[in-house]
Amino acid sequence: MTTHATLALNQELLVHRRLARPGTFVDIGAHTGDFTLALADIPGLDLVAIEPQPGAMATLRQRAATAAIPVRTVETALSDKPGTLRLAVPVLENGDRIWEWGSIAKDFAAIAADHPEIVGTQEVAVAVTTLDALNLQNVRSIKLDAEGAEYEVLRGGRTLLRTQRPIVSVELEERHRAGCTYAVPAFMDALGYACLFMEGGRMRPFAAFDRATMQRSSPSPASHEYSDPYVNCFYFIPREFAG
Repeated sequence: MTTHATLALNQELLVHRRLARPGTFVDIGAHTGDFTLALADIPGLDLVAIEPQPGAMATLRQRAATAAIPVRTVETALSDKPGTLRLAVPVLENGDRIWEWGSIAKDFAAIAADHPEIVGTQEVAVAVTTLDALNLQNVRSIKLDAEGAEYEVLRGGRTLLRTQRPIVSVELEERHRAGCTYAVPAFMDALGYACLFMEGGRMRPFAAFDRATMQRSSPSPASHEYSDPYVNCFYFIPREFAG
């Protein structure tokens, strides 16, 4: 994990800790469980980890078992309709497979046209369902990182968002899905959610977000250069809680 990714993870964890309420926490795109397991010491929190990649899920389950942490695991991708899709993982010229970038939404062939260090993809067939179809109860908070598929994931959870009113953190990056920083905040606004982001150690309203200066980065997983600041995590708070 890069230094930037580690700092971003710690910041998001801090926010979830501050806003935690007893109930169900859902980690969508849990990968090997770094985020899920880091919240295990919060009293009254029931952990649900959702991850489509078989290898990552196997590691998550092993880590949870070794640490004796109760986690409900669901091996599936989420979208706005059920089915089966191909999850593509980029392969670099040195042979590395960047599993953290595995996506059902990204067009890696188009990215590779400008970034020849991406030499191909490894594809895995994954089951897909909707968040609403999982019938989760008492959901108080959600962390969502679906590598470009965030809009569809939230569309597939409209009933849960309307009725259970969880706090939601979402990773949104224009390099992963053009237009996502417009579409997702608009969708959540229509559901009565305020959008915030953290910059300089304080929460700021979404109106202060400037894509041109706060989200400059390469769409290649081989690049680790980011604008300063680089803002890619957005927090959606029900307006009745945000005041």
